[in-house]
Amino acid sequence: MDLAVVWFVAIAVLWTGYLVLEGFDFGVGALLPVLSRDDTDRRVMINSIGPVWDGNEVWLITAVGATFAAFPAWYASMLSGFYLPMLLVLLALIGRGVAFEYRGKVDSVTWRRRWDAVIVAGSTLPAFLWGLLFANLVRGLEMGPDHVVTTSVFGLFTGYAVLGGLLTLTLFLLHGAVFLALKTDGPVRLRARSFAAWAALAVLPLLVAFTGWTQARSGTGWTLVPALVSVVALALGAGLVRRGREGWAFTATAVSVAALAVLVFGALFPEVLPSSTDPAFALTVRNAASAPYTLTVISWVTVVFLPLVLGYQAWSYWVFRRRVSRDHIPAAH
Repeated sequence: MDLAVVWFVAIAVLWTGYLVLEGFDFGVGALLPVLSRDDTDRRVMINSIGPVWDGNEVWLITAVGATFAAFPAWYASMLSGFYLPMLLVLLALIGRGVAFEYRGKVDSVTWRRRWDAVIVAGSTLPAFLWGLLFANLVRGLEMGPDHVVTTSVFGLFTGYAVLGGLLTLTLFLLHGAVFLALKTDGPVRLRARSFAAWAALAVLPLLVAFTGWTQARSGTGWTLVPALVSVVALALGAGLVRRGREGWAFTATAVSVAALAVLVFGALFPEVLPSSTDPAFALTVRNAASAPYTLTVISWVTVVFLPLVLGYQAWSYWVFRRRVSRDHIPAAH
């Protein structure tokens, strides 16, 4: 068994889980001023993701940690090219987490509005930047034989990369709206359902453009399957949410996000970081991997602990599965 390939697949699965789960709570956070009419509505929206948002971020921590352990050269090269965008993502996630905890600590409209603005910014910025960064991974970066990325920050904003960022931002907004339609009741649910139905009309062309561009640029025969699945699932989700079938609609948007991630990692393989300077300078699954002994050790650690993490998170979702409504929100204190 080629453990380097196994770990590439494992990292792809971790990123897919992160984008599916964190995607909807990014969407909820970004939609805070759009779907709410008062502070109670905003508390309904925040409470819908309150028990799970920090657990969703565990997938990011695990994906980054796995990349560092299994592919240290990949990890180092990505940081050399993505240092500033990754710093912005990190600051946004920190600010967002602090805002969730602190917005209700003082009974002041101004206080809550300021923290709400942090939640919106901390959800919108990563939602755009993740798409931008993954699109740049597929496109390739300027890189020398030492695998140090020389692409400037402004060089990351190509047409293809910006399209990727706009796609993830709008797709997560749609995913979050469908989640709110599924997880809340009352006015927020109705507004979320209406928003999702109309947002799909904007997301679908972006998805078709990005998947088509990716397939034409770096795709293979089998990557056409996730590309088509992503588009079809999104179209089905739009139709289902219009009919009030929120559970199936959320499943469809989750499948669309997951299939998009599969397309991206499938278009990368067997490279992990293509070089636009010279294809010979690219990092591949094999020349970026750790030693076989390291891969063996982390494989056994994963076998032991991953089921525990998955079981705990599944249990959390099950415990907090009920809808949230305005009736569940106590008076501000």
